[in-house]
Amino acid sequence: MLQVIARVPAKINLLLAVGPVRPDGFHELATVFHAVSLYDEVTGSSDDGVSVTLGGPYGTRAPDGDENLAVLAARALARRARPARPPGVRLGIHKEIPVASGLAGGSADAAGALLVCNQLWGLRLSDARLAIVAASLGSDVPFSLTGGTAVGTGRGERLRPVPVGGPLHWVLAFADGELSTPQVYRRLDELRAERSAPVPPPAVPDDVLAALAAVDAPALAGLLHNDLQEAALALRPSLSDTLRAGDELGALAGLVSGSGPTCAFLARDDAHAAALASGLAESGTCAGAVAVVGPAPLGT
Repeated sequence: MLQVIARVPAKINLLLAVGPVRPDGFHELATVFHAVSLYDEVTGSSDDGVSVTLGGPYGTRAPDGDENLAVLAARALARRARPARPPGVRLGIHKEIPVASGLAGGSADAAGALLVCNQLWGLRLSDARLAIVAASLGSDVPFSLTGGTAVGTGRGERLRPVPVGGPLHWVLAFADGELSTPQVYRRLDELRAERSAPVPPPAVPDDVLAALAAVDAPALAGLLHNDLQEAALALRPSLSDTLRAGDELGALAGLVSGSGPTCAFLARDDAHAAALASGLAESGTCAGAVAVVGPAPLGT
């Protein structure tokens, strides 16, 4: 039986600027996506229908059946292909990326499903056409198709690759539990309404791109920012303890990743990242911590 495998990385947002709510209900964003070496593995094999089996450390916490974004991705691709007979696939997902953690694990699985089905069904759709399907599934899915590092604008679906001069070392501190992305955005809107201050158009400073090109970790540390962090901390105050622990352990910088609740910490090098991960795991402020490297490519 023909089987196709894709390994898709988690992402962190090195900068996430959130603009006003748009007429379509989404927020205008300017963000720097950065894929890191924590992977879900998506396997596809021929079948009559579309189904998914979940495994790995976080498999039991992911939605299955029609609620799984990878299943929705396969069906969306089948509709776009419009073959004489609708193709099927049996998807297997080994989840190493926590669910609802601000790391785009569901988006990664959707991207993996698009990649394996495109090859399994012999569709030969271009990257640009796959990206159109990806954007219909979620704001982070187009980036999950590419890996690496990119500036995202619009809802995050419009991408511009960013050169990074070498590896950057990070530690991901996982929280015990999840955060709902829509809930975090709603809380941000509430906090902004209380202040009654104008929300500026989102933008990515050139200094961030220069620090990435030069692999200047100390410079980048002073530029990391996430507009959603305030809302995430309001909903999960314990994340402040995690951020404080990382600072006390010598991280160059730390921030909530995306809508949270994972916290990402920048380290000087691989040895520093390993020590930082060990210290955070023992701090009692998080459910676990792992050292990763970025930018990470798609796996094979």
